[in-house]
Amino acid sequence: MEHEFWHERWAKDEIGFHEGSVNQYLHDHWAELAGQGTEAVLVPLCGKAHDMWWLHDRGHPVIGVELSEIACKDFFEEAREKARVHPGEPFTTFSHDDLQLWCGDFFQLAPDDLKHVRLVYDRAALIALPPELRKSYVDHLTAVIPDGTKILLITLDYDSTEMKGPPFNVSDSEVFELYQEDYEITQVLTRDMARDNPFAKRKGLRNGASESVFTLVKK
Repeated sequence: MEHEFWHERWAKDEIGFHEGSVNQYLHDHWAELAGQGTEAVLVPLCGKAHDMWWLHDRGHPVIGVELSEIACKDFFEEAREKARVHPGEPFTTFSHDDLQLWCGDFFQLAPDDLKHVRLVYDRAALIALPPELRKSYVDHLTAVIPDGTKILLITLDYDSTEMKGPPFNVSDSEVFELYQEDYEITQVLTRDMARDNPFAKRKGLRNGASESVFTLVKK
């Protein structure tokens, strides 16, 4: 998936994948993963998710990585917060206290960038990628985060003949296939999304969909 695709989606405000509130699964299951600690969190392909403010409000330093400069600017403007902007390569950083958005290509991250990170929140990264890019994403994430890092992963599965992503459908079995070599995996829950769910109705998913929550620990 080319960078231009995402730049165009943000430029046209075609961001149906954006949630306008804190994700319920994050709210319900974060403490199971992170406990009462305040370790640094990586949010890959973060968009302008409100979830990052939620994590920051709970004391976590946050690094969000996002390709779109529009998303990075909107994130702070919509919260009526000012960000310090530091242009650079390969990332331009937008920062407010210890909440930072790194604007650039996720695949340019290096291990030294994330040596202090111990937690990852992935609601919209894996499911934003078509099948041919998912293994590269997982391989690169694994290469740049420290051993012992914990991940909260949220996925979406549906009949791919009924909808063209993103968000793309990712089955539970694919999660195990992608992560089992390098991670301890716990499937926390799978929940059916009924046909009358607003997302399912909007996307014409006659067979509904399901959402799954996983916790992963890098070995």
